[in-house]
Amino acid sequence: MRGTRVMYVWALLLLLAPSAWATLPLQDGEGRQLPSLAPMLERVNPAVVNISTFATRAAYNPLLNDPFFRHFFNIPDNARPQQQRRSQSAGSGVIINAKEGVVITNFHVVDGADEIKVALTDGRTLDAKLVGSDPEVDIAVLKVKPDNLTQIKLANSDQVRVGDFVVAIGNPFGLGQTVTTGVVSALGRSGLGIEGYENFIQTDASINPGNSGGALVDLNGDLVGINTAIIAPAGGNVGIGFAIPTNMALHSIEQILDGGEVKRGQLGIVIQDLTPDLAEAFNLKDRQGVIVAEVQDDSSAAKAGIEAGDVIVEIDGKAMTSAGQLRNTVGLKKIGDKVKVKLLRDGKSRDYTVKIGERSAAVTASKGLHKSLEGAKLVVNQDPRGVKVESISPNSPAALSGLQPGDLIVSVNNLRVESIEDLRAALGKREQNVLRLRRGNMALYLVLR
Repeated sequence: MRGTRVMYVWALLLLLAPSAWATLPLQDGEGRQLPSLAPMLERVNPAVVNISTFATRAAYNPLLNDPFFRHFFNIPDNARPQQQRRSQSAGSGVIINAKEGVVITNFHVVDGADEIKVALTDGRTLDAKLVGSDPEVDIAVLKVKPDNLTQIKLANSDQVRVGDFVVAIGNPFGLGQTVTTGVVSALGRSGLGIEGYENFIQTDASINPGNSGGALVDLNGDLVGINTAIIAPAGGNVGIGFAIPTNMALHSIEQILDGGEVKRGQLGIVIQDLTPDLAEAFNLKDRQGVIVAEVQDDSSAAKAGIEAGDVIVEIDGKAMTSAGQLRNTVGLKKIGDKVKVKLLRDGKSRDYTVKIGERSAAVTASKGLHKSLEGAKLVVNQDPRGVKVESISPNSPAALSGLQPGDLIVSVNNLRVESIEDLRAALGKREQNVLRLRRGNMALYLVLR
């Protein structure tokens, strides 16, 4: 049995990356070397922090939102009694710049907070300031006092492979810093409806509530991703967790540190996946690419010469296999960047150079978004981000739909919307759509038919 254990230990050591061997050797009581992640974690753990948030929220009686109730009891429109309460939540974060005190976490960890505290492994608790956030990628950037901090080294997440060993570090269930291990189960996960832009690393390292915003590191202790979500049918971990790749997060982080916000551009096209039926209809042999369903007037794509019916097969030399992948690729570019687009038109390959343009600011819903939105003027809102109902024409379909002026549409059919193009794509041609709205201090769902 002893010989079997020794052979198992050496087999495990051979599986591990050679560059990580220096972090592993430890000896048991009999002088035998055993693998351990402890040396690596001793370096990395101080860079992973616990985050607590506090918010003062208003609790409204929903009856006060009913105009008939207010009229019956003669309650003025501006009289909305409220009860103040203090709430606290726990999550995780990662220090990426010790000199500047830069901490990154998930947007949903700090969303709505008016006070943020960062707890370090040495027992200190620091006040944190929210520098900016990117809800579509679920990234937020905080700053704390740069006093004797430890930062983590960032890895090139494009080099991560399925089967690589990874370690998740965070604060599950508020227990305090916890380490779990596993492997990279899959790459490029998208279409989950978790975030607006998805390109997740999937791992079986245990990720639980409170791990959000924590670190996913390789065996060298380098950050490959930010833990953000799990699939948990029974409410607990089942070995399917997701992390935002470091390279993807950096696109947002750099813009936030430069200007406090993320500004995304667009090509000005409406796209959809190329199904087998569409591929047959367009006489495509490879059946790979993304079809252009519509080109917006005066958009960058229109000026470059792209047309409806084109099939985009590559952007900057990278094959496009889904609408989600194309949307991610364009969404992570900066306004003014140029991309090389390879497409098929009438079976012939064409190449275009397209400049990433700004998102359109406003549109009236009478331009064919959805019949239930006719009569509403919609405007892109920046803070918080979404599509705002600026006004509604009396007796229009929009007036009968339940929408109100000032409503902020933040998602449609569980898809985040930040622009008119996002809204159009999320609505599609469905007869029924579920909108998530912000109305004053409330959040509610509205079904459009």
